[in-house]
Amino acid sequence: MSRESDLGIRMAHRAAIRSIERVVGESAPLQYPQVACNGIRRMLEAGSVLVLTGAGVSTDSGIPDYRGPNGSLLRHRPMTYQEFLHDPHARHRYWARSFVGWRHMALASPNSSHRRLATWEATGKLSGIVTQNVDGLHVAAGSMNVIALHGDLEQISCLNCGALEGRVQLDARLHEANPGYLERIDLDPSLVNPDGDVSLDEAHVAEFHMVGCLVCGSPALKPNVVYFGENVPAERKARLKELQARSASLLVIGSSLAVMSGYKLLLDARAAGKPVGLINGGPTRGDAKSDYRWRSNIAEALERLDAVPTPDPAAEARARPM
Repeated sequence: MSRESDLGIRMAHRAAIRSIERVVGESAPLQYPQVACNGIRRMLEAGSVLVLTGAGVSTDSGIPDYRGPNGSLLRHRPMTYQEFLHDPHARHRYWARSFVGWRHMALASPNSSHRRLATWEATGKLSGIVTQNVDGLHVAAGSMNVIALHGDLEQISCLNCGALEGRVQLDARLHEANPGYLERIDLDPSLVNPDGDVSLDEAHVAEFHMVGCLVCGSPALKPNVVYFGENVPAERKARLKELQARSASLLVIGSSLAVMSGYKLLLDARAAGKPVGLINGGPTRGDAKSDYRWRSNIAEALERLDAVPTPDPAAEARARPM
């Protein structure tokens, strides 16, 4: 590897680490919940809302988020794309951890928020859903027009030859190569990370046996997801651009928007003069640029949006959107 290439890898890795470590703080005054609720309800009534979802939508399915009060970043730093590509030991450690944690992700089922969003799409309120999650739960809930911005854990690609394999098939091969491995590990499901792995000690990592690609035999296999430090595929960006063009507004649910791939959707909507609503349990990177900011439990907020409106003129007068 040339010195220039090595420098580029190091710089990309450092940029990815900065993205992972970004702290999202308060940047705009809170709004009265009824004001935000009424404003977002008007967006939904107008139809063609583009919804962007983050990890907060899947926490009720037992999948932790990254940056919440109990988020996985408090105990675990996700691997960067550069580490996965260029550090075979780190890649082996990932697969040992993923072999244990993935089955918990596989057992997760859609919650009320996933189902409600699928209903909204079916009734014309939504133009589609863009999700930062890799759990596949929007599709499982019945949503049809879904762009998995960061991919899906259900498919594996070979970094050497490009061959694809289903995660279920790979898991069966890993079981055969590691008899009794899972039984020797006492897994706390609450410690499974949003990317499907779980912390293991080095002794368990060392005894794990990785299998190779079915086509070329290479052990350099990668979940078909976008890692920190990796670009969203061009084809996916093109689909996203088309969906943005036919959407009338943007509603962000359960995301702090700390990652640029999601935050850019808000910047694009703002530049196009489209209304922007945010529903999240904590502050988001886009608070100061939104029209409606609703700090709430996700499931409770979505249920309230489906309820009969209860206008509060006094609250409306006290806290107009930006």
